[in-house]
Amino acid sequence: MKRIRAIIAEDERLAREELVYLLEQEPDIELAACAANGRELLSLVASERPDVVFLDVQMPELGGVQAARMLKASPHSPMIVFTTAYDDYAVEAFGLNAVDYLLKPYSHLRLKESLQRIREKGTGIAGASASGSAAWQQKQLTGALAGETPRTSRGKLLLEDGDKHVLVNPESIVYAVREERIIRIFTADRQRIAAKLTLSELEEKLAGYTFFRPHRSYLINVNRISEITPWLNGAYNIVMKDEEHSSIPLSREAAKDLFRMLREA
Repeated sequence: MKRIRAIIAEDERLAREELVYLLEQEPDIELAACAANGRELLSLVASERPDVVFLDVQMPELGGVQAARMLKASPHSPMIVFTTAYDDYAVEAFGLNAVDYLLKPYSHLRLKESLQRIREKGTGIAGASASGSAAWQQKQLTGALAGETPRTSRGKLLLEDGDKHVLVNPESIVYAVREERIIRIFTADRQRIAAKLTLSELEEKLAGYTFFRPHRSYLINVNRISEITPWLNGAYNIVMKDEEHSSIPLSREAAKDLFRMLREA
């Protein structure tokens, strides 16, 4: 039987002990360690190399979402199951490709559903290069322990807009659209930027944030979706949370990926 190595990152002692107890009932789950905050988690991931992390969203020092972004940046990152008493971060969690999102208090049966998804998905870091993974984890850990914030978490983007350069907070971006040889970027604070890059280049710069390609000409911030409405032939329109209530096309093929991401909770 293939054993799955797990780490629990939970700052509440009782919740941590309850999850430990439940996981110990599963014969193929090997509990490697427990962490009380995100920075401690990064240290343990570097040394224990788990297959899955059960990650509380709200923790001191380094929150769960930020820690997940740092882990996601690795080419051999562990699977993530978010655990929280709040549903506010569900969309963002699945933007980070979380395996599941458990709302507290959850039952043993609900946990078993998550474990089955983990088993079906396979071990996210099995077969990883020891040297490559260890080097990345050590780099992330060093920055976190020094109080640094990774670029993929809170850093600003430097974009060329005409004859000037502008700094943009990625989380303020509502959507971007390709128009001939430029990308027009629309932000929540009403910035309108004509950037000289491709949509794929912008998507790469935003790796680690919750952005999605609903259509070949658009890139949207998943956290700024207001609603999704049916259109024609299996396609949809996405209404964004901006003053204009911008409508973004969602292709039939992309819809499958987006709904799968949002409905797996």
